[in-house]
Amino acid sequence: MSKKYKSDAIEWKNVLNIKNFLQILSGVGLAVLAMKGFMIPNKFMDGGITGISILLHELFHINISFLVIILNALFIYLGYKRIGKTFALQTTIAVILLALGLLFIEINPITTDKLLIAFFGGILIGTGVGLVIRGGGVIDGAEVIVVFTRRKIGFSSTEIIMLFNTVIFAVAALEFGIETAMYSIITYFAATRATHYVVDGIEEFTALNIISAQQEEIKSLLVNELKKGITVYKGERGYLPGSFDIKTDCEIIVTIVTRLEIKHIHDAVINIDPKAFVYVHSIKEATGGILKHKVHAN
Repeated sequence: MSKKYKSDAIEWKNVLNIKNFLQILSGVGLAVLAMKGFMIPNKFMDGGITGISILLHELFHINISFLVIILNALFIYLGYKRIGKTFALQTTIAVILLALGLLFIEINPITTDKLLIAFFGGILIGTGVGLVIRGGGVIDGAEVIVVFTRRKIGFSSTEIIMLFNTVIFAVAALEFGIETAMYSIITYFAATRATHYVVDGIEEFTALNIISAQQEEIKSLLVNELKKGITVYKGERGYLPGSFDIKTDCEIIVTIVTRLEIKHIHDAVINIDPKAFVYVHSIKEATGGILKHKVHAN
């Protein structure tokens, strides 16, 4: 079998994966509930393409299902060119399901309390977006805009998204009032946090970096007692103000942990060496090696 056919087979296997499909379906269901039960009846915006769709729906009374498909079509194509065929196919499925749900599912407004609408509408749509991302696609083309434009225009992902959404909320403020725009910002914030939590979860991986004079004891602690995998870099320490020319060889011990483990491991390291230099930084994804007790990454 040629490499092309093998690649196509792998892509279709990912697209047809039942777990991915159920995550996309669940995510779309929550997004429909959020939009029809909370946001659309009260003219509350989210960021990105979802926010633009609601805005245009309210301003020009265009069918929102039509807007969702049309506005996302370009970004599906861009995603296909920059990210891959599997992503484009799964995003297409997600967007079509969202459009069908908005077209055929009727949901009465769940509450009239504006703070509840903003908060729970944001949580629901954010959770839905997160589940779709875990399934391999998106239901909002704004994320694709970031991937496509970041290198070309020189702005960071945060700056691009902020600029994109500032325009949405500014128009909302002009058309529906400043109060609605302010509640929409709460909706967006809640959605963003919910998406982050669903995608990264409570087990978001963190790199723990340790430099210590008691390096052998710390390596033994991590590997033999805590059952963690480690990587050791050869480095130099010193270069201090007033003694810049003084330097010594050292080992930099790196292990990947979940954020729930950071405090426990940090305390254990400090018990061995109170002067140990420990710093952490978040990582978006980790595969391979030993990442969890009794579970090896795929």
